Amino acid sequence: MTFSIVAHDPSGPEWGVAVASKFLAVGSVVPWARAGAGAVATQSYANVTYGPEGLIRMAWGESAQDVLHALIAGDEQRELRQVGIVDSAGRAATFTGAECFDWAGGRTGDGYACQGNILTGGDVVDAMAETFETTRGDLAGRLLAGLAAGDARGGDRRGRQSAALLVVREGGGYLSGSDVAVDLRVDDHPDPVAELGRLFDIHRLLFPHPEDLEFVPVDDGLADEMRAALLRLGYDPGSGSGYDLQLRDALFAWVGTENLEARWTDEPRVERGIVRALLGT
Repeated sequence: MTFSIVAHDPSGPEWGVAVASKFLAVGSVVPWARAGAGAVATQSYANVTYGPEGLIRMAWGESAQDVLHALIAGDEQRELRQVGIVDSAGRAATFTGAECFDWAGGRTGDGYACQGNILTGGDVVDAMAETFETTRGDLAGRLLAGLAAGDARGGDRRGRQSAALLVVREGGGYLSGSDVAVDLRVDDHPDPVAELGRLFDIHRLLFPHPEDLEFVPVDDGLADEMRAALLRLGYDPGSGSGYDLQLRDALFAWVGTENLEARWTDEPRVERGIVRALLGT
């Protein structure tokens, strides 16, 4: 009752799952991922033990295909299940039981597996796969692009309700305190994939990849613009000139209020995302 894409990006390295369904809070059931091990999407009368057991097996070094065989071998209701897996090396496997409701099927490629059931047709899976393969950028953006392509092609033939995006990489979480780089869920919405995209845009702003940060010098003109914007927002940037201490303190207070601290530096520069957010440019 779901369509999903599970994938690996060796450049991170990262592992992740994007999923949508006519099902309440699909993100609480389908996506599982563990940095250094792999990722699993379990769906269609989902056996939720496939997630944690699959990740444990991949952490031990088992391949996606071996894990898939082990999971379904011990499941008497395997023909009702559907699962996609990528392992630590990006090897992919997918399985669709013979009793899954039409249209149901899957497709694997280099570093990914796409699958779905109760879809409008097989072109949903094809659209996800082809879009993922041709989209450039980080894993989260590629996963979301693939999911959106499947949704645009028809997705779940019963309709729309929820969507989720989960991506992990070592130290990729908030202030490097966990491995969960992205964990966004839309639990009940008339257009959940579009809403997931809106949330992801906010996530990109608040939690950028370190390599995506761009710091620029603060000349007098930029300092004047930021001072005027902060004053309009109720902060006290002072009446001095340049990037002085009072302007810096006011900007730091605004950055903390807007949760943009991942873009902050104590150096006499400012990150371009902060400038855009403050000035609306």
